[in-house]
Formats: sequence, C-alpha cells, structure tokens
Amino acid sequence: GCAIDDYNISTSTRKVNSMKDSGERRDRTRLQNIARKAMLERGLLPDFPAGAMAELDRIPGPAKDDGESIRDLRDLLWCSIDNHDSLDLDQLTVAESISGGAIKVMVAIADVDALVKKGSEIDNRARQNTTSVYTGAQIYPMLPEKLSTDLTSLNHGTERLAVVIEMILEEDGSIRDSDIYRALVRNRARLSYNKLAEWLETDDPMPQVIRSEEGLEENLRLQDQAARKLKLLRHLNGAIDFETIQAHPVFDGDELRDLEIDSRNRAKDIIQDFMIAANGVVARHLSSQKLPFIQRLVRTPKRWGRIVELAEEMGAALPGQPDARALEEFLSAAKAADPLRFPDLSLSIVKLLGRGEYALQLPENSLDGHFSLAVTDYVHSTAPNRRYLDLATQRLLKAADAGSPSPYEKEELQKLAEHCSVQESAVNKVERQVTKAAAAILLEGRIGERFEAIVTGSSFKGTWVRLLAPPVEGRLETGYEGMDVGRRLRVRLVRTDVEKGHIDFENAD
Repeated sequence: GCAIDDYNISTSTRKVNSMKDSGERRDRTRLQNIARKAMLERGLLPDFPAGAMAELDRIPGPAKDDGESIRDLRDLLWCSIDNHDSLDLDQLTVAESISGGAIKVMVAIADVDALVKKGSEIDNRARQNTTSVYTGAQIYPMLPEKLSTDLTSLNHGTERLAVVIEMILEEDGSIRDSDIYRALVRNRARLSYNKLAEWLETDDPMPQVIRSEEGLEENLRLQDQAARKLKLLRHLNGAIDFETIQAHPVFDGDELRDLEIDSRNRAKDIIQDFMIAANGVVARHLSSQKLPFIQRLVRTPKRWGRIVELAEEMGAALPGQPDARALEEFLSAAKAADPLRFPDLSLSIVKLLGRGEYALQLPENSLDGHFSLAVTDYVHSTAPNRRYLDLATQRLLKAADAGSPSPYEKEELQKLAEHCSVQESAVNKVERQVTKAAAAILLEGRIGERFEAIVTGSSFKGTWVRLLAPPVEGRLETGYEGMDVGRRLRVRLVRTDVEKGHIDFENAD
C-alpha cells in the first residue's frame, strides 16, 4: 500500500536461515491461525458465505462468446508471465513489429465480469475484502478458487474471453495510438518470472516452453524491447526507480526454514511496464468517455523536507519543493555509488512519500496523479481476479464500449474508493503481521544479539527499525530520541511475540 505498491519490486535473493532447532514444529499451522485471527479482527472475511458457494455451483463453465463484437485472437502468441506458483492468471501479453520501427503491444485481461455479475453473492463477498490476501502460510483469494484459478484464469492451453488493451509504441516509447476491445484468447505458454529472466539476462539455455512455440523467442525479445522503451520514457519524465526488501516465508513441509527475499528482474519489468502503460490507457479512455471512475493516487509527498535532509546527509541537494525528476536523479546516483545499501535508502524514501490511495475521478475534475510513477492518469484495471477495483473498472470499460450508462453511480464509486483504501490498509497489516510472526519464529533463539539497522518509521505511535540482515522490522523501545527515518544504528533484540507479530529492540549504540 506504499508509494511503490504498483511496482512489486525488491532487491537481492538473499536468504535468512532459521536459527531455531530443527524439531518438528507446526509453523505453517501456527501462522495460518495468526492470519485468520488477524483478518477477522480487521473486518476481512477468510471464508466464503454459503450463498456465494451455492451461486458458484450454478456456474457451468467458462464464459462463452456472447456474440457482442468479440474478436478471435486465439492464433496470436499469447503468453502469461507470473510467479512460478501463481494459479490466478490475470493477464497475457504479446507484441508485434509494425512499420516505421513501432511496436504493437497487446495486453489481454481476464474477463471476470463475464461470470461475476455486479450485486451477486460472489461479487458482494469480493467487494467486502476488495483484494486477495497473500500471507506467507496461506492465500485467502478474493474470488472462489474455482473461478480465480480456473474458470476466469487465463490458464495455459485454455480459451478464455478477455478485455484486450492494445498500444502502438513509437521508437521513443510514447504511445501513438491505443484501443480497447473484447476478444477470445488462448494462452500458448506459461512462463515464470525467474526462469524467463535467467534466459533474458544470461546465456542460460532457452526454456523448453519457449522453444516449443515457433516464434515465441522473437516475440519475448520484442516484448522486452518494448518494455524498456516504456520504462526509459517514464524515467525521463521523472518516474522513480525504487528497490525495497520484500520477504516471504519458505517452508519445508510445515516447518519454517527461511525468509526469502524476492528479486527484481527483466521478466518482472516487462509485466510492470506493460501494466503501468495499460492502466494509463484505461484511465484516459474512461476520461474521454466522460465516465466517473476510481483513480489510483500517490499524492505529492508531505514529508519532502525530510527527503531533502536525507539527500543532504549523503552530500546531495534536492529542490525545496517536491520534484520527482530530481528525486529520481538523486536515487540513481545513490544506487550507483552504493548498490548494496540502496534498498535501505529506498525504504526510507518510500515511507516518506506516503501511501497510495483511491479517489473518485469525475469528468470535470483533475487529480494529483501518481507521484512516483510520474503519470497523471492511472487506474487499476489489470488484475480483476485479485483486486475488486480492477473488476469494477472492467465493468466501466464494457459500459463505455457499449454506450451504456455507468453501472456505478458517483456516490457508489466514492464509497467504494474509501472502502478500498481502508481495506487495502487492513490487508497490508495482515500480510505484514504474518511476515513479522514468521520473522519472530526465526528470531526466537537470538534474544540479546546485536544487529545493524535503519529507522523506517518515526511518529507519535513509536519508532520502527529494519535490520539489514536478516530483513526484519521491529519496534525500537529505548534510545529512540532524535531518531528519524533513514538513520542508521545498532540495535539489540530484547523480545519476540510470535502471536502478535511483535519484535522489539533497544538502541545498542
């Protein structure tokens, strides 16, 4: 939910080994119980009501072509690029070279609305949680798995209805033209981020799944080229390049073994850059149709002064007023000078930029835009199996295409934006609590040890630090006077509470 929530990027692939004894412990069950309790406490539903499941049983199969201007694009080299264990596949991508050095990029989004109708029992339950909840021990999907991992998932070899966002990119990465329409698609290859990235970034052999589809190798290299053009243009316009640490638990059976750090790579960049561009196209299309919709915002940072101070401490100067391009130049220089410590600086800047939020966009008004992405038109639309606002946006797109009235009144959209912002915060807290509970399990046997740390939060609620290794965040109980975000210090571990996800430190300097 922070300023980089639309990137889903992180740093190196370091692992944190568990220091606890190797006796059989039901760590997974322990964390699942913690997650379930945390969800209930924050107004999130871990289960599906009987009415929704009965409604699910009445759905006979995938949505069929309803004859309403559905294009047949099954012969294109569509592929999915996602985590190796992802089952809820929301988007497919494909690219095509066209005259003049331009590239056509097409993003197919699962047509979830075709089966999940507004106001249905399944829709109401999805609207309550607003998103899937990904805890380290268990996933609590927004939609029943029969839908999100099967009937509305763009699975390999299956034919599915989709909403296609088509973009024509010029040589410089600018979008010359765009279109949005419904189509029938087929996933020709399911690719994982890490395997694809290993091939793109090194001399590793081509994955068999790519070799087996004629023309897919060239298509993926064209997608990579297009994504880099999009990224370069965004950064020229001031988009900020962050790298932060995102850890997830790794289990051996039911026993927690590690915290693994997700890594950023070229394959993730392809999806990131395509989705940012597609979301911008959707926002501009809805705006041109004079339809109200919910925009994703990261407003101008209120703590810019502290960001300026951090830069000064590192011998750099930033302007007195928020300037995304200047901040990106500072971060790029900092990364080049000290790439190992750059994630710590990124985390500090992210905290100071503030959270993303959802806000109603009316045809007659303009909003602040997305500061860290350097875009003024941005909406969530590319993950309708996982995020409710993407499903709502899909319904708005269909209404615009059909020339029908909006399926949502302005007041309903306003309440939905507020609800999604609140629930997003609740989901983030649940996911963080489970990750911290996992970290507490791993640190249970290390009370009294000292660690290098960085201050990641400072307010009347308390002061928070993140260890440099392992990448664990906790509360600083003593010696926090004068501390602010970005300060480096040594801390001593004094207490862990697995059930609450609490890890407490004292200043050891």
